[in-house]
Amino acid sequence: MSTVRAAITQTTWTGDKASMLDKHEQFARQAKDQGAQVICFQELFYGPYFGITEDPQYYDYAEPADGPVVQRFAALAAELAMVMVLPIYEEEQPGVYYNTAVVVDADGSVLGRYRKHHIPHLDKFWEKFYFRPGNLGYPVFKTAVGPIGVYICYDRHFPEGWRELGLNGAQIVFNPNATKPGLSNRLWEIEQPAAAAANGYFVAAPNRVGREDNEYGDAAVSFYGSSQFVDPQGNLVGPMGSSETEEVLVRDLDLGMIREVRNAWQFYRDRRPESYTSIPKP
Repeated sequence: MSTVRAAITQTTWTGDKASMLDKHEQFARQAKDQGAQVICFQELFYGPYFGITEDPQYYDYAEPADGPVVQRFAALAAELAMVMVLPIYEEEQPGVYYNTAVVVDADGSVLGRYRKHHIPHLDKFWEKFYFRPGNLGYPVFKTAVGPIGVYICYDRHFPEGWRELGLNGAQIVFNPNATKPGLSNRLWEIEQPAAAAANGYFVAAPNRVGREDNEYGDAAVSFYGSSQFVDPQGNLVGPMGSSETEEVLVRDLDLGMIREVRNAWQFYRDRRPESYTSIPKP
């Protein structure tokens, strides 16, 4: 498949899980109406971004990777013939939780999951309270639109995982986020383009948008949206999403560009893993 029409979405917390699930179903249908073949939602898509507090009530948003949310959207994926990347709060067992993205193929089959490796513990990103670090490596999933990988939010600050996904054969890497203003603003502009160019693949990065004060009042943060697609040369594919309002972004990704870029810039040929002595080897 040379050209893939892909979608990413951004929205804010509505105030309840049921309406968030309905909203994202409508996003998928809207994307399908525009011809999208694959869609990725934002980080922890059906709940608030609860990392701004440390509160055990939010453990209740966790469910198994084959639970009701994944089952609902797997059925929708089959109905729409659309690949879906579903960033959920995964319960492996009571008390063992992960920040996870489940990948569903266009026939509704669940191909597997990626668990976020790098877990921040910073002001209003108190994620170690909620998540164990990922332990499933950097899988690449063979989907109806080609090989795709996932990297989640804070992961993007670590170049090693981007490279692992490239070495494992990813052609599109989805990077769902919940990112707010601050030190990250400049990084948001440069990290996805840098990763795409260094590894010769497409990056698609949805981000939450808006202020979740309906959940957190004065403690709420304002997510800045600006979701983006980036090509293997590090250029934006179309404009970034809105910084203020919800949006479904649909873009055409020419996968043939990957071979062209990699033949021009032989980063995979010229890398020297044996010389990177400060990076442990298995």
